[in-house]
Amino acid sequence: MPHRALITGASGQDGRLLTVALADREWQITGVIGPGSNAAPTDLPGDAEPIAIDLSDVDACASVVETVRPDVIFHLAAVSSVGQSWQDPVHTGQVNAQATAAVLTAARDLVRDGHPVHVVNASSAEIFSGTRTAPQDETTPICPTSPYGVSKAYGHLLAAAFRAQGVSVSNAILYPHESPLRAPHFVTRKITRAVAEIAAGTRTEFALGNLTARRDWGWAPDYVEAMISMADAQADDDFVVATGVSHSVADFAGAAFAAAGITDWHHHVRTDKSLFRPADSIDLVGDSTRLRTTLGWRPTKTFSEVVAAMVEHDMASVDHDVATAQPAGSSRTVA
Repeated sequence: MPHRALITGASGQDGRLLTVALADREWQITGVIGPGSNAAPTDLPGDAEPIAIDLSDVDACASVVETVRPDVIFHLAAVSSVGQSWQDPVHTGQVNAQATAAVLTAARDLVRDGHPVHVVNASSAEIFSGTRTAPQDETTPICPTSPYGVSKAYGHLLAAAFRAQGVSVSNAILYPHESPLRAPHFVTRKITRAVAEIAAGTRTEFALGNLTARRDWGWAPDYVEAMISMADAQADDDFVVATGVSHSVADFAGAAFAAAGITDWHHHVRTDKSLFRPADSIDLVGDSTRLRTTLGWRPTKTFSEVVAAMVEHDMASVDHDVATAQPAGSSRTVA
């Protein structure tokens, strides 16, 4: 019999990738999307069932778990932007912390009712953002520096605590991971879209914040596969999901311009100090030794390949937008 999965955050980057991956494995899927989500029910592949829920409504979170009675819960939904979390810390706490508590409590109730369930909780590298130790692993002290990081730390620690209540939980400590599905408010997608527009000649520059901030960027489909492997193994543990190699924001920009065939790129980028985070870690890079040795996970794309895939997608999108916006017979010059 195929597994029955409940995916919160099914309309986000990871949720969409995970839904496709599980549908290919013939899992039965219920995908939770937020009310007013840009994702239409038809965006979910196969026979996946969409349910719209306000994740700040803890009763609704618990109710969907009780109704679906899944074998595996992939709890991915969150306010996922550090910047947005500073703008609305209260809402961030409701969605990222309280909803996690509601989902875990409902999972515990299923277990007590004789229905085993495994939870894969999407934790975050931001729980380590205040560290001065690099790389970070599962034993690194938790020291978040933003409302987002604090809310994720709460969910991470609570998930571990629920193991004592009989709930099998994997904490997937996800380092930044990208794909063409990355939302446009993330700095990585902001870069690749702007580079595509510069290459198309529709803009000349864009602004970035701290160019020296370093992150461990990976390929999102690889990270989804890591979470699936945790579910398959019923892995009751914490796992850093990371490539082990960090790059600066400037490195990301340079790789994006290179993918677009632009070598002299610095004059296209200006620094805007208003975009700096109130606190930024020096080098956020993960040691995924436990995941690699325990579950055999390996990343499949290099940093340059990840950036290039995003740029290629955005260049095709921009070219399509330009072409459809022009009158018939007109032409444009590509910079």
